[in-house]
Amino acid sequence: MYIKRLIALAGAVIGIAVEANAQTVDYSIPFVPEESGLDIMKISSDNDYVCMPEVKRSKRLFSWATNRILDVSNDGANIAYLSYRNDATNIFIKELGKQGGSVQRTNRKNVLDFAYSSNGKTICFSENRGATNQIFITDAVSGYVCRQITSANIDSSPKYTSDMKQILFTRMESNSSSIWGYNIESNFVLSYTNGADPCPIGPTTFLCTRKNSENRNEIWKIDYSTGVEECIVADPEHSYASPVVSPDGKWILFVGESVISGEDFIFRNADIYACRLDGTQLTQITYHAADDLSPVWSRDGKYIYFVSQRGSATATANIWRLTFQYY
Repeated sequence: MYIKRLIALAGAVIGIAVEANAQTVDYSIPFVPEESGLDIMKISSDNDYVCMPEVKRSKRLFSWATNRILDVSNDGANIAYLSYRNDATNIFIKELGKQGGSVQRTNRKNVLDFAYSSNGKTICFSENRGATNQIFITDAVSGYVCRQITSANIDSSPKYTSDMKQILFTRMESNSSSIWGYNIESNFVLSYTNGADPCPIGPTTFLCTRKNSENRNEIWKIDYSTGVEECIVADPEHSYASPVVSPDGKWILFVGESVISGEDFIFRNADIYACRLDGTQLTQITYHAADDLSPVWSRDGKYIYFVSQRGSATATANIWRLTFQYY
């Protein structure tokens, strides 16, 4: 059995061409001085076999997959994560605040990403099946029965709208991505706009990521009822992805590219950022040379959970928690 697994999501990969020298990272350090005051705590153990979105580095390329592989239950008592065990990737549930093992929630082969429903009763997830990724719905508490809702496409990043009427998701077609919606009542699917990583913030409004002319990702806010599209976060030197809105609707959490440099090296990695819903007060939260990915809010908005190799001499991925100081 592998200690960890890197999960690559076909099509939803943020890639940046770079010049860099290979550096040795000491992953055993749990936090760095720039993160003082964040009360960083490890939530999982190596025996949970936590998966991590794939990160690739070379002299000319830095890229990471945007899989959403963490979510917190509706009552805030449990955290769901992807785990690789017995040659399969599945969703497992761990009770927060208690020591102990996890409960397997799906019995599939290659789950890629997932999200709880707004009422906490179901989980939607995508699974890779050869050349396609298909989206399913399953019960959040018991049983392994799943209902397939898309097929014969490359679909991923499913997320329920707050009114439980739709599941938004990313569809890859001809090397480009677009946002689609599955109507739960009618079983129809509709195409809304170009982009990836949809995050609903209202019945007709969602955040997503889009590539600019420099091939860097920006965060956009889309209202498909009015047709208004607004760029919220953009930077000529950084790429951003995987936006998640805070429970009070005031903050956006996301992953961004950051740079650690010295006299003879440039090292790029993925860190966690936040900003106001209108894009103001852009703040880098984590600074570790490890990659911090797939962030999600606690239900009260006081904490951020994420996946990282930090704190492990063998670069084993685990779930970590830190305080959100702007709450």
